[in-house]
Amino acid sequence: MKKIILFALLSISLFSCTKQEEEEEGAYPCLDGNCEGYFYVSGPGQDSIDINGYHHVKWIGLTYFTIRGELSALAPEYIVNELPLIEVGFDSDYFVLFDTVRYRYPVYSFLGLYTDKRFKDPIPVGTRTYTMIGLSDYMSPTNIVGYQIPKKFTGWEKPYARTILAVYSKYTYQPGVNIFFDDEMVGDTASIFMRAVFNNDFGRQVIKNYRMNVVFD
Repeated sequence: MKKIILFALLSISLFSCTKQEEEEEGAYPCLDGNCEGYFYVSGPGQDSIDINGYHHVKWIGLTYFTIRGELSALAPEYIVNELPLIEVGFDSDYFVLFDTVRYRYPVYSFLGLYTDKRFKDPIPVGTRTYTMIGLSDYMSPTNIVGYQIPKKFTGWEKPYARTILAVYSKYTYQPGVNIFFDDEMVGDTASIFMRAVFNNDFGRQVIKNYRMNVVFD
């Protein structure tokens, strides 16, 4: 069966485009006094950036491309056993499923209405509409960053949703994630969201949110 792609926004926002710092007691997390991150497309499907800041990734026959980051180094207080207390969560607004956020399917009359005398082409007499939350009651939509919404998931507004509806790269200054990409996505656009937490343990934290817009060419 031919795969169809869903381009959809979740009803809850796990990531935003803003930057946030949580002020608590303790030394500033980053060594140079400025916590920042830089993200780019790496390896297969290397991109170009247009004048609007959109990353254009070309289809080269592979089913993925990679987004990597470079993060500011942490102060010694935030390094344990030579591992920096740092993490990056990845999310996107693109799910592999159907062609709209609201999937509509034909409902056929129990009387059996057909368009011809051979009774081969039934006539739809209505439709039903599902939201992303409704779809998760029946199947498990998959995000292109690599996570899947659990079937019958009910924790959309719960604090733990952030840990389920994203993928994470931890304890490294060079985080990365593989992004699903196939030829049926060519011509579409997706937004990839990155949430960097400088010091993911107790104490002072700096949290920065980033967004990368990607065009599939």
